[in-house]
Amino acid sequence: MIDSFRQIARFLVRAEQFLDRLEPLLPPASPLPDWAAACAFRWRIRRGVGYLQPIMRLPAIRLGDLQDIDEQKARIDANTRHFVTGQPANNVLLTGARGSGKSSLIKALLNEYAPQGLRVIEVEKGDLTDLPDIVELIEGRPERFIVFCDDLSFDSGDARYKALKVVLDGSIAAAPENVLIYATSNRRHLMPEFFAENLESRRVGEEIHPGEAIEEKISLSERFGLWISFYPFDQEAYLNIVAHWLQSFGCARDEIVHAERDALNWALERGSRSGRVAWQFARDWAGRQLAAPDRQKRSRSSPTTARKRSRNVA
Repeated sequence: MIDSFRQIARFLVRAEQFLDRLEPLLPPASPLPDWAAACAFRWRIRRGVGYLQPIMRLPAIRLGDLQDIDEQKARIDANTRHFVTGQPANNVLLTGARGSGKSSLIKALLNEYAPQGLRVIEVEKGDLTDLPDIVELIEGRPERFIVFCDDLSFDSGDARYKALKVVLDGSIAAAPENVLIYATSNRRHLMPEFFAENLESRRVGEEIHPGEAIEEKISLSERFGLWISFYPFDQEAYLNIVAHWLQSFGCARDEIVHAERDALNWALERGSRSGRVAWQFARDWAGRQLAAPDRQKRSRSSPTTARKRSRNVA
């Protein structure tokens, strides 16, 4: 009997030693997110374990800073407001021209509704397979979460889109009421479409029925309840955006008018009149003008005073 106890004791000691050696090889436990630390988080992978990293510095962009996309802004603002207040709301797909304000809208919405409990989790395309884990982590929380996927598109044969389909509307389990997915893309259907696939379409009476390949690709984007399209800006809209940002940087009204020709040349060099190009020009032009010695001689006021004066003039 005593020998049996000794054998058991030796076995337990050896088992404990084995576990001590095995422990460093195991992935670390996923750290619990500090929900009070930030309003936005980024999904990260470390040693094979995913966790939510707080984003401490957020862009100060507001909804009022986004010019000439009033219709798109109104639609997504209403959907987000319904979501934050507990009313029915849709997942959103923002598609269209590059630099037209799709990603900036998400950042502005966070700044607008964070005091009411809105939180944003940014997930890269390569981590979409972790979406079920992310949803499980935030389900039941009192906050309202937007899972944000920026510049989303898939190559032919990419299987990661299936994980997104399941979370959107493809699982037997109901989606949590406190989670929505907002995605931006330059492709309306998120996947490349080839001419050969159109040849699979067939005519039934007066109707055209797409082939299975097209149906599969369309089925992903159809799971977003709200589609919002963005279009290239014309010259007038582009100059309006330039004027808004120059004014916010403290430029006077006459300086903004004088900058128009340079702004058009800037856009011509880049082959685009997008909101991003307008913002980049405004930063460059305002920086050079505010630092110019002749301007400092003309104006004894500080940049803050100049900003207030230009707003009053506008």
